[in-house]
Amino acid sequence: MPIFNKCILYIISVSLVAMCWMLNSCGERTNAKEKYMPKGRKVEVVWQNGQYTLLRNGEPYFIKGAGGYTHFEKIKENGGNSVRVWHEEDAQRILDEAHENGLSVTLGLWVTREKEGFNYYDKKQVAQQLERLRKVVHRYKDHPALLMWGVGNEVNNGGTNVEVWDAVNEIAEMIHEVDPDHPTTTTLIGVPDDIIKLVLKKCPAIDVLSFNTFGGKDNMDEKLRNIDWEGPYIISEFGAQGYWEVYTTWWNAPLEQTSSMKALYTRDRYSSIVTFDRDRSLGGYVFYWGEKHEATPTWFSLILETGEETETVGVMRELWTGNTSTNKAPYVAYVKLNGVFDYQNAYLKPQQEYNAAVYAFDPDGDSLRVEWEMLPETFTELSGNVNAEKPDPVPNVLGEASGNNISLRAPQKTGPYRLYAYIYDGQGHVATGNIPFYVSKNPLH
Repeated sequence: MPIFNKCILYIISVSLVAMCWMLNSCGERTNAKEKYMPKGRKVEVVWQNGQYTLLRNGEPYFIKGAGGYTHFEKIKENGGNSVRVWHEEDAQRILDEAHENGLSVTLGLWVTREKEGFNYYDKKQVAQQLERLRKVVHRYKDHPALLMWGVGNEVNNGGTNVEVWDAVNEIAEMIHEVDPDHPTTTTLIGVPDDIIKLVLKKCPAIDVLSFNTFGGKDNMDEKLRNIDWEGPYIISEFGAQGYWEVYTTWWNAPLEQTSSMKALYTRDRYSSIVTFDRDRSLGGYVFYWGEKHEATPTWFSLILETGEETETVGVMRELWTGNTSTNKAPYVAYVKLNGVFDYQNAYLKPQQEYNAAVYAFDPDGDSLRVEWEMLPETFTELSGNVNAEKPDPVPNVLGEASGNNISLRAPQKTGPYRLYAYIYDGQGHVATGNIPFYVSKNPLH
């Protein structure tokens, strides 16, 4: 056969293979969309007019939510419509209080992580977990506040056994059988391509992917554009930069953003990852609605235990409602100790006298009151001790305060500490900032 004819046949055969591949690929995508055809359920994700939409009682429902277990009335007051929790503990109270405040609930079902001692090769353990969660689904499936089921929270955290995804899918299948009226999701850390591929392969019963992401180093918006997952997603946690994403001191103390920097950062994250792709995004949950000691007592806390709201709460109100006319929280720029900033590594000598200052103002001209607190550092990079309870304040170290300044005496015991400033405006708002420091007999330690 002439070479020319061989070339023609080769081109034709390659073209036919390519066409078949394209047809098969299109067919797969079309079939994938079929699971999102409207079915008239209480809550469902549908594919309509080239985009995914969450429908609740037949009406479009974009999630304007917060993650946490308290202050549900403040979510409603600030224009939110949903709350997310990541385990089923105290579910009755959560669902009832959410319903009283007109909120929906993404109710987490705790899937035990491998690092917590769960063996996903042990079929008996897996079956017991499934039956435990089946009872939860039966109990709460008809609650009017229920929005969807969260099957596991960050089960890819510290685990290597891919069998966990078979268990996640089995739980999701059970939910579809017991409660076809509410969709399923599972929550991942960031946007890990390898894990997403596993979920695609092993978890066809998962309807929505959820991502916990805070972002300083993960290029989340770019990753969302390029992920293999073409289905709907939720940003299940977003907010301030995480303690694992920031610069640290020489002794590995993470440098926490001020509450004002967190608010600015959260505003940007909302537009860049929650609402930037309305074809696939179903909304998101800001983190953490309440007070939570994680690395520090202020890192993710949006509301103090005494009820004062940080600037981020006001930002979410603006984003959720468009209302910019309300009284605003104080603005805090930075805290200095002994004349240095946090990134300059503050070393103090035991029992020596020093001065600290916080630089803050109120955009509404409200009078400000500053309270100070010194705590021993609980976070260490080696121990990963980030969820410890808030330690007791260091006694007998804070001196006289004057305006935004305070005198202090360095603790006698050497080691890492952190000085906190809380700035109150008397209008129910607070600003926070802190600076880590190290007490050493040798300042060049």
